Amino acid sequence: MKLILTSEVSGLGAPGDIVEVKGGYGRNFLLPRGYAILWTRGGEKQIASIKKARDAREIRDLGTAQEVAAQLKALRVVLTTKAGESGRLFGSITTADVAAAVKTAGGPELDRRRIEIAPAIKSLGSHRVTVKLHPEVTAALDVEVVAA
Repeated sequence: MKLILTSEVSGLGAPGDIVEVKGGYGRNFLLPRGYAILWTRGGEKQIASIKKARDAREIRDLGTAQEVAAQLKALRVVLTTKAGESGRLFGSITTADVAAAVKTAGGPELDRRRIEIAPAIKSLGSHRVTVKLHPEVTAALDVEVVAA
């Protein structure tokens, strides 16, 4: 099955890429979740707009990615959220929450899809989050979660 990716799928490709996948994976996972559209000749025209939007969001080169990584390393990010008496959160911290907190702390604007929270953040305290800025550059970001 030939598809055009509309969002980044780890291990498969980036938005605008044309990929060949097994039928079941495409029908049951990629298409219903909106990660891809069926490939058609008319769909080829959509690739240009998808790639243009991706280029606007993406960090251009390795040097810029390293500068952003240095900014993130020097940044102190604090997230305020509701928590119970034992320090357990009501819900968990999402990648969108982290991206908004970085922006509020004076850091660069990050795409939430580039942020990875390895074990889910469900408690107060300091946690480490990784940000994939470039295929060759990954930054570690310390996030402090405090009760509201």
